Formats: sequence, structure tokens, C-alpha cells
Amino acid sequence: MTDTRELFAGVPRSEFDTPGTSRGLIDVVRWRYLLYLLVKTGVTTRYRNSVLGWTWSYVRPGAQFLVFWIVLGLFLSLNRDIQNYPVYLFSGIVVINLFSEAFKNATTSIVNNAALVRKVFLPRQLFAVSAVLVAFIHFLPQLALLLIVCLFMGWLTSITILSILAVLAGIVIVSLFALGIGLFFGALNVRFRDAENIVELLLLLATWASPVLYAWTMVQDAMVKLGWPEWLTNLYLLNPITQGVELFHYAFWRPITSTTMALPPELAWNTLWTFAIAVGTLLLGQLVFRRLEGRFAQDL
Repeated sequence: MTDTRELFAGVPRSEFDTPGTSRGLIDVVRWRYLLYLLVKTGVTTRYRNSVLGWTWSYVRPGAQFLVFWIVLGLFLSLNRDIQNYPVYLFSGIVVINLFSEAFKNATTSIVNNAALVRKVFLPRQLFAVSAVLVAFIHFLPQLALLLIVCLFMGWLTSITILSILAVLAGIVIVSLFALGIGLFFGALNVRFRDAENIVELLLLLATWASPVLYAWTMVQDAMVKLGWPEWLTNLYLLNPITQGVELFHYAFWRPITSTTMALPPELAWNTLWTFAIAVGTLLLGQLVFRRLEGRFAQDL
């Protein structure tokens, strides 16, 4: 019988992997079939035993839109101050919904898959990445609804390459940012379940900390009225969620609106800066995740 040690005698040690080690997000690509299975499971089980099924993907944003439009658009007269306010409002809602679902699901992804984490070794980042991808798939019906409404309002005649690029850039920036902070809070949530409550608070603030319900110029005017420095407005515009919302406004709302509202200053440069911030957040989240993932099985 051949000694197995002889079979591997000539194989360099560099070709072997230490059991239980992970290369982080790089392994997500190597384990892409498992990623596909996790995404498929997340999508198919979302509305299992539900009467309306995928219709809920339209009902929730529709209900959000009606509440905000009635309260802010009609009662507070933003419908009069911002032209085509329904489109302005809904184009911001779909972005904030993408961020909210991706961030929240990525935060709870490890805890929700505790049984797998305790028993089987696999790159734990798979769970957070799959959560963001599932959120993106649920975002598509909302985006399709926004697109249909804009088409009826003559969007197709005003569309440009920059508008398409703005949509793609907004999705990438918001998704990377959600994944980065999702990895960060997802790792903390394994040890300290208070992280979920912090995330709920941050999601509440995110809707109001970006120009979803109001115009960014209102923030600028408030800063001037209060006598606060101009750099605070620039800092506000460097929020990746704010940039994602403004890119969607640029792509969907402005082409069908003859508005006099100024574009946010340095919109193109801010797109690059917020992309860099989103990537930096992803690297930080990955760093914290890898530092803490060694104790996931024990803490769960």
C-alpha cells in the first residue's frame, strides 16, 4: 500500500491551506456557488406561504410613499415647493429602502445563520454579501415601478448617458456602503446584541439625514440662517446615502422637471469621493469582521 505521505512529499507547503482560515471577501468569489445558493434561498423564502408574494415588494414602498406624500407633500406644502414632488419623493425612497434592507439584513446575517456558523466552516462574509444581493433583488421591482412612472412622464426623451451612469453609481455606492457597515455591525452583533438596536436607530436617522423627503437646498439655507460654516453643508453632501439619493434625483427627477433648483455642488467629484468613502467603509468593516470572526462559533 502506498504511503500517502509519499504522494504529497513533492508538493510545496505553500499549496496547502490551514483549515479554518479565510481570505475574507476574496473567498466570496471562490465560493460563488454557495453564494448563489444563499441568495436563492433568501429570495425564495422571503415570501413563502404569503398570499401576496412578490406584490409586497410594491406594497411597502407604496405605503411609505403615500404616508410621506400626504404628510409632507400636502400638509407641509412640499408638493408645491418642489416640482413633481411625487417622483422626487419616490426616487429617494427606493434608494433608502435598498440601503435599509441591505444594512439591516447584513447586520443580522451571522446570528440568523448561527446553526451553519457553529457546525460548518465557510467564509462568514458570504452571509453578509448574500444579504446585500437579496436586498438588491428586492430593490429591482421598486426601481422598475419608478422607471415606468418616469417613462409615462416623458423621461425617455430626456435620458442621457450621464443619467444611466448616475443610476449605476448610486446603486454601487449605496450597496458598498451598506455592506461595509453591515460587516462592521454584523461582527459586533454576534458578541453584543445591542448592535441591532443601534442599527434600528441609525436606519431611522438615515431617512432624515439625506434629502429623501426634502430638498438639499433647505439644508444649505438652514446653515446660512444659523450662521454655521459652509463646510458642514459639504460634509452633509459627502454622506454616501445623500449622494445616492441625489444621483437618483439627477437621473429620474431632473429629466422630467423644469426645475430651478441648483445641482448639489461638485456632484461629479462628490460621486468619486463618496465611492472612496464607501470602499474605505468596506475595508474597515472587513478588517473588524476578520478580527472578530474567530470567536463567532463560541459566542453563538
